[in-house]
Amino acid sequence: MSSKLETFLSENKIDRRRLIAVSRDLERLRPGDRAIKLKQSQARKSEDGKKPDGLDKPRSGRPITEAGLRRALEGQSVPGPQKTRILRAVNHVLTQKKKDAVGIEALFDVSPLNPPKPKAEAAEGEAS
Repeated sequence: MSSKLETFLSENKIDRRRLIAVSRDLERLRPGDRAIKLKQSQARKSEDGKKPDGLDKPRSGRPITEAGLRRALEGQSVPGPQKTRILRAVNHVLTQKKKDAVGIEALFDVSPLNPPKPKAEAAEGEAS
């Protein structure tokens, strides 16, 4: 039995090696990301210890691994950040093929106990 991810990749003719290569490029730390991390580190060491406002979120620097992708293709459990990296790589390949981006529900079985938050609700929850 194949997983949702495996059937999606075969339907859209996306090679798993391409996903790994795309993820490596997307998640790689760049000088701007290192500068953000440096500012955050310096802010933590300062007197007030608060994060400065207006900083973007840096990339993780951790791409999809072959083992993680294999587990996802086999339908085994995959951590949330790994699912997000796979989704980001798949959406990047889809946009290169001039197709619409998909949500995480199209690639993985989402637990009814822990559904993903829509972007609008997540932004409202952070504001209050």
